[in-house]
Formats: sequence, structure tokens, C-alpha cells
Amino acid sequence: MSEATAQLLRQRFSAERLGTYQAAVGGDLDQAVALYEWNATMSGAFWITLGHVEVLIRNAMHQQLTEWSTRTYREPRWYLDPGRVLDERRHQQIAKAREQATRDSRQETPGRVVAELTFGFWPFLLTRAYDRSLWPHLRGVWPSRRLRRDVHGPLADLHELRNRIGHHEPIFNRPLKELQTKALDLAYWTCPATGDWIGSRCQVLTVLQARPWTVRAALAPPQRRGQHRPAQR
Repeated sequence: MSEATAQLLRQRFSAERLGTYQAAVGGDLDQAVALYEWNATMSGAFWITLGHVEVLIRNAMHQQLTEWSTRTYREPRWYLDPGRVLDERRHQQIAKAREQATRDSRQETPGRVVAELTFGFWPFLLTRAYDRSLWPHLRGVWPSRRLRRDVHGPLADLHELRNRIGHHEPIFNRPLKELQTKALDLAYWTCPATGDWIGSRCQVLTVLQARPWTVRAALAPPQRRGQHRPAQR
């Protein structure tokens, strides 16, 4: 890459944005642009996996909540909250989703409402606030998980990652392999067969192997005294 092109990208993408990448590679602008490009590739790979996991989990939770609401209140539209379980913020999110689901004079259906609810809506239903009200009915989505926090923690981490990707923020300095494992674990816990399908198509580890070596070195933990240091590539 020519110096002129690197400087142009620094100007157009902003020095502040590329500064994070420059700091990770010791200030070299060419390497920073390469890392920026790799970060975008990794974001794209993760976005696909996150999308599959989000749709799988929200539909599974929707099904479980529908069965509970129908059985308990004779109302399949759980999002109407016939038992007055949800807090005001969730009511606001649902109201917005229902409005968006019926734009252009479309008929409201539960599927359309669920599709309009943001990713962040679902982890909140697994917080401590709903430990006694919702978790006893939602735990059936993940029969191998006994504790609510086993599901909430990974799902909240994926929500944070999704927000960073959605705002084009750096993710190269996040524990990407660990996050990939959390995503695939959640999918497998929800439906093993679907989890296998998602995992077989996930490209996160492939892209991770192509991360620039200079960045791997910068992110590696410091060597302890007397510890063997591997040869540089």
C-alpha cells in the first residue's frame, strides 16, 4: 500500500479511529490499515454466526414463552404480558416492536413482533430480576443448563460483541476464540442439530488464523522470566 493511500484512509476513517489500530501495531500506519481490514473481515465472519445464534435463541424463547402464556393465561401472545411480569422498559421495547411490525398497514403477527425485538431484549429476560417469574418457564429452552447465569452470561457477552460490530468498533482485542465458543455452545444447548449446522459454517477460527502476526505479538501476555520464547515467524 502506498503511503498516500494509507494517509488518505487515515483522513477518511479518522485519525482517532485508526489510532486504536496503530497503537496495537506499534504506530505503523500500513500495519494499522491491514489490521483495520482484518478487523472488518472478522466482524463479517462473526456477524453471520451471531445472526444464526440470535434467530435460533429468540425463536426458542418465543416458543417457550408462548406455551407458558397459553397454558397459564390462555393468551398465546406472551408479549402482551397478561401476568404483568415484565418491567416498563420491556413494555416500551415491545410497543416499539409492535409498531414496527405493523408499519405499511401490515397485519400484526407474533413472528413479526419477535423479529422486531432487538438482540438486547432477550438477555434481559434472563437477568436476576426474572429469576422466579420467567426462568422456571424458560429453562426448558436449555435442558442441559440448570442455572440461569450459565445462559445469561454468554448471551450478554455476545450482545456486547454484536453492538461493537454493529457500530464498526474494534474487536481484534476481544477474546474472539472464547466468544466463538460461547456462541456455538449456546446454539448447541438450544438445539444440538442446529448448533452443529451453525458450527460447520462458522468461519471465525479460519479468519482468526489469518490475524496479522504483529498484532498477535502485541496482544500476547508478557513472557515470564526464564520462560521459553518461541522463534518469530
